[in-house]
Amino acid sequence: MSATSGIETVGTITELRRRLEAERATGRTVGFVPTMGYLHDGHASLMRAAAAENDVVVSSIFVNPLQFAADEDLDDYPRDIERDTALAEANGVRLLFVPSVTEMYPRGPVDTVVAVPELARRWEGATRPTHFDGVATVVSKLFNISGACRAYFGEKDYQQLQIIRRMVDDLSIPVEVKGCPIVREADGVAMSSRNSYLTPEQRAAAPVLRRALDAGVAAVADGQADPTAVIRTMADVVAAEPLAALDYAAVVDPATLAAPATIDGEVRLLIAAQIGRPRLIDNAGATMETPVPAPDAGGTGLSVEDPR
Repeated sequence: MSATSGIETVGTITELRRRLEAERATGRTVGFVPTMGYLHDGHASLMRAAAAENDVVVSSIFVNPLQFAADEDLDDYPRDIERDTALAEANGVRLLFVPSVTEMYPRGPVDTVVAVPELARRWEGATRPTHFDGVATVVSKLFNISGACRAYFGEKDYQQLQIIRRMVDDLSIPVEVKGCPIVREADGVAMSSRNSYLTPEQRAAAPVLRRALDAGVAAVADGQADPTAVIRTMADVVAAEPLAALDYAAVVDPATLAAPATIDGEVRLLIAAQIGRPRLIDNAGATMETPVPAPDAGGTGLSVEDPR
């Protein structure tokens, strides 16, 4: 264990458990912010939320190999532990858990896998079929290590957030999962560690995802009840940007992530597009203020690009 002023870095499961059990034994509450590092203001907002609601805040930095496919960027994923430590300390973190891969997976690849297939099979799961099993497995392991706490996740990874909520509920894990608003750059781009992969030209194209979502939100607010029409509205915006290749646009139920036959009340709009090297994802809530009858030829609510 190492320390710099107000923050301590812990590298072993045993030590983190010992420290957090001691905190809870005195009646103190624990806030937990799991991350893969290369922190930005979005992560900082989660840490500040945890600090406002808990007595002690712990954050983890672990680039989890289970959630990367063989052709993805595990080896290249950006890392800067000194910068991350400074940002975490500045935003209220007092324990920083930075385990090695060997500490987390001492026998190599794990035999036990946690999966939430009903929520994971579509959207991101269709493009990255092993990703969410890796996420659910490592998060369940981190929750078992941390013990009872409040855990904070950003809404940018909306499908991930809903999968973690379902996992916690289904397995009776003593963790309260808190979703926090998306933090954006001045031009509307959702903050992401992978934004660092973008060239200046690609970065200038990245706001197209937010523009597409805004168009979809406006369509719903204007009374468009056909999910397929809303999806086409978003897809058309992305199609006008030559550097962006749409992966999917979707209208889903906010809790179940299922595609509704018609929009009646609140929905979540999801979008993903390839811009240069990274796939960028984003989402927004949309509300049909006044319910309207379903269209004669009801849309499936499924992605234009992905007919699953």
